[in-house]
Amino acid sequence: MEQQNKEDVLILAIETSCDETAASVVKNGREVLSNVIYTQIALHTLYGGVVPEIASRKHIEKINQVIEEALRQAEVTLGDISAIAVTYGPGLVGALLVGVSEAKALSFAAGIPLVGVHHISGHISANYIEYPELEPPFVCMVASGGHSHLVVVKDYGEYEIIGRTRDDAAGEAFDKVARAIGLGYPGGPKIDRLSREGNPDAVSFPRARVAENQYDFSFSGLKSAVLNYLNSCQMKGEEINQADVAASFQKAVIDVLVEHSIHAVKEFGYDRFAIAGGVASNSSLRAAFEEQCAGQGIRFFHPSPALCTDNAAMIGAAGYYEYIKGVRHGYDLNAVPNLKLSENTSATVADKGFS
Repeated sequence: MEQQNKEDVLILAIETSCDETAASVVKNGREVLSNVIYTQIALHTLYGGVVPEIASRKHIEKINQVIEEALRQAEVTLGDISAIAVTYGPGLVGALLVGVSEAKALSFAAGIPLVGVHHISGHISANYIEYPELEPPFVCMVASGGHSHLVVVKDYGEYEIIGRTRDDAAGEAFDKVARAIGLGYPGGPKIDRLSREGNPDAVSFPRARVAENQYDFSFSGLKSAVLNYLNSCQMKGEEINQADVAASFQKAVIDVLVEHSIHAVKEFGYDRFAIAGGVASNSSLRAAFEEQCAGQGIRFFHPSPALCTDNAAMIGAAGYYEYIKGVRHGYDLNAVPNLKLSENTSATVADKGFS
């Protein structure tokens, strides 16, 4: 067993917001002692997307095994754990309930403090694991299957939301377009791979702007434009080049994400920018940000792909900073599937005119 300093804070983190059953032990918010993930992607691929009921049942089957393995790999026991951090929203309600119920049971049985964590706060905190030198303030773009947020990270757990999607999230658009061109699920990685074979300027797709807020995103119109293009080609009997469509669509998404983000960093006067969320693992997006940040003198932070997708280590990092601030939750903690960052009781958020 690894020798632990009495002053070390060990967080056992649990993440079950969608289709990954994950547990991790994180030391002092930055050092990952274990990060165990059971993914259900192969199971849900059969249905072309995540089936909530199936996801919940699989979480129930795997949660104890995953936690036991996380403790084993970290060479610690529950008696060494300082607090249990768990994602309680947003996400699929049934999936969230499995993690929250497990965390509450362990907290009660072992007498360990319980800390609820917002899923988006977790994604942002993945950067602290990858970059031990990174500290707030900075700007972070969170893009995943359910979220597209542009956030000023003012302090640990203190956020100002300056932009968000008005309709489809970036990852959601990737999944829908991938399905439309026959790539299947999950769409993001498949479009990323196929785009390398295509011409990103082959098809001119729109870049949406939201008049009311220069930092907001809208991808519904882009998705519709791709579907209309595909239908038009089929009606005319024209051959559809999947790689060109994928590359052109991906470039349209990336152009908007990069433009809004870099503008925000400069406008707010920061010199550090981070990305987070599943879409942040997209190779073309990372390359575009690398180029833009280098040219603007902005330091660019980007977690490794394994920390961009859902995992418990990021929840452990976020939970650590909540724990040392004195945040504790009771056994009435419940899953909140539509939890807004501004409703997160374990983080301070200034939301620029949004609910």
